[in-house]
Amino acid sequence: MPLSKRLTAEFIGTLWLVLGGCGSAVLAATFPNVGIGLLGVSFAFGLTVLTMAYAVGHISGCHLNPAVSFGLWAGKRFPTADLVPYIIAQVLGAIA
Repeated sequence: MPLSKRLTAEFIGTLWLVLGGCGSAVLAATFPNVGIGLLGVSFAFGLTVLTMAYAVGHISGCHLNPAVSFGLWAGKRFPTADLVPYIIAQVLGAIA
C-alpha cells in the first residue's frame, strides 16, 4: 500500500478516535447526571477503535496513536522510514 494512503488512513483513524473517544468523555464530564458515565466512555473508545480497525486496519495497520507506532518500531515490527510520517499524520489527525 502506498505511504500516502496509509498516512491518510492514520489521519482519519486518529481523528475518529479523538472525536468519538474524547468527545464522549467531554459529554460525560459536562452532563454528569444525564451523561453517558464512565461505562459509556469506555464503550465509546472501544467502538471507535473497533470501527477503525475494520475500516482502515487493512490499509495502515490502525495504530491510531504515536505511542503504538513507536512501540512497534522499538519492537522492530515497523520500518524506521515510516515512523516520523505516521506520527505526523496521527498528531495532525488528533488536532483536526
